[in-house]
Amino acid sequence: MFAIIETGGKQYKVQEGDVLYIEKLDANDGENVTFDRVLAVSKGDGLVTGTPVVAGATVTAKVEKHGKGQKIIVYKYKAKKNYRRKQGHRQPYTKVTIGAIKA
Repeated sequence: MFAIIETGGKQYKVQEGDVLYIEKLDANDGENVTFDRVLAVSKGDGLVTGTPVVAGATVTAKVEKHGKGQKIIVYKYKAKKNYRRKQGHRQPYTKVTIGAIKA
């Protein structure tokens, strides 16, 4: 059984026990979070899709930790104009483990 959920503007295909790195959530380590934006759920008899979400379907997950991704360098440059700007960025994330899929 799997589900397709939406969080942080992105869509993820999840199964029970999966570990995901998603956009940062406002939850503490060890807390359980519930995703109610379930776009599709596969059951034994087929796939149930929502319009846009499946009514009554939820996915619960446990927050493992928060962190920052690897640094990327943003470099702006204009030739022959002595214009150079260097900036770094580290995207924050939340590591979650998928618990139960209820549909």
